Amino acid sequence: MIENINWYPGHMKKTRELIQNNLKLVDAVVEVIDSRIPKSSRNPIIDEILGKKPRVVALNKTDLASETETRKWSKYFVEQGYQTVAINAQTGSGVQSLLKTLEGMENRLNEGKLRNKPLRIMIVGVPNVGKSSLINRLTGRKSTQIGNRPGVTKGKQWLKLKNGMELLDTPGILWPKFEDPKVGVYLAFCGSIKDEILDLPTLCLELLKVLKEDYMGMLVERYGLDSQQNSSVPGDDESSEDWEVSPENGVSSEEKDWSESPEDLGVPPELSLMEEISLKRGYILPGKRIDYERAGKAIIDEFRSGKIGRITLEKAPGGGFGE
Repeated sequence: MIENINWYPGHMKKTRELIQNNLKLVDAVVEVIDSRIPKSSRNPIIDEILGKKPRVVALNKTDLASETETRKWSKYFVEQGYQTVAINAQTGSGVQSLLKTLEGMENRLNEGKLRNKPLRIMIVGVPNVGKSSLINRLTGRKSTQIGNRPGVTKGKQWLKLKNGMELLDTPGILWPKFEDPKVGVYLAFCGSIKDEILDLPTLCLELLKVLKEDYMGMLVERYGLDSQQNSSVPGDDESSEDWEVSPENGVSSEEKDWSESPEDLGVPPELSLMEEISLKRGYILPGKRIDYERAGKAIIDEFRSGKIGRITLEKAPGGGFGE
């Protein structure tokens, strides 16, 4: 596993201070999390900062996640005492349910008062969970800059929703240290950590290691793999000495005996899987060497865009890893 993925630049520290300083100005908080990694995309610092402030958990990007697992996670968060909605901010699915939930909060806030006040809310979440897309849906216009890279929203903004509520936007916030290294890796899979600081081929191997356990069928279908063998052995029409794996893997084309299985040669199954995908897709460098960089980027991009399939990496408590 990739170790020590830590990204806590100066603006993240400022964001924590921004949330702390402005929390008293809002009545409720919408916490946006990624449905594919509901555990890892929940920021423990946000829990600490928000305390008992009324909160709605918005499971976003449901179009990319398993419907079954999203239902299980929704039930889990409700059992934890959170009002919960499943949404797709890109298409607007579930946003009306979120508005109704917020309107219920507003009604309770104004109960018994002579003059109604608009509910003031804050939307929080780690980078790249879809906060800006949700804000645009709630306000009915392009109010914030949207990008597919973490950290696009730069500072505090007060915005008015279509129903008159007032919204305080804040940038995404990560935390200084991941107690569980897997959290940082899962955030990296989903694009919440800048790709520029990551080794994409290695990250891709970590992703394939996870996917082959629960979603191997999707990989087979997407990439036309041999579901029985899943090796990167070249076809009969190719000479084995023409094919190489990268030197860092410790096996050269001269050393590799293609009559043996990759596992027998000490090649990790996820590496064999990445090589087979590379051969199927033609991610080949001059000299018929596998282009691990191109393959890594392509596979990660296709996971993030949902082209491989609807995937939830973390199961709800009681359902497997992710407890």
